[in-house]
Amino acid sequence: MVSQLGTMNVTVAPVDKFREFLLTKKMRLTPEREAVVTAIYSSHDHFDADQWIDSLAGRKGSMLASRSTVYRTLHLLQEAGLIRKVARANDREVYEHDYGYPQHDHLICKKCGDMIEFPNEMISSVLETVAKEHGFRMSGHRLEVEGICANCSRPPQRTHRKLDMI
Repeated sequence: MVSQLGTMNVTVAPVDKFREFLLTKKMRLTPEREAVVTAIYSSHDHFDADQWIDSLAGRKGSMLASRSTVYRTLHLLQEAGLIRKVARANDREVYEHDYGYPQHDHLICKKCGDMIEFPNEMISSVLETVAKEHGFRMSGHRLEVEGICANCSRPPQRTHRKLDMI
């Protein structure tokens, strides 16, 4: 994944934001849920739920929470607006942070699955204009462009055998 994004300053930490959300659902922030949120927000990598769970299991101290707790927590984090799903070329959904990061879009390689994140004010402006023309109040957007990345579109490097060079 290639990223040109920085982070935005937020007044409420992701764990506290999640705690507030859970309170609205009359749920509590368990130590396991808190561990999941903390682990997710420790880096800004896109992550596949299964791969992420497997990587947690390999860390010192073993698994922070059961697989089912992680999946339920991911669903709640998505509902809370802290993470979101992004499509991936290999038919697996990946997640990314949606809280604390600027609006951005994705170029997704259909061959290798790489994602390139990019912000673009012109795209946002065009979408706002279209929404306004239709009397639509836009709250955000998601653009995922599929294609082939520069690495995958290069012609294959052929090595010449000595006999071919005669």
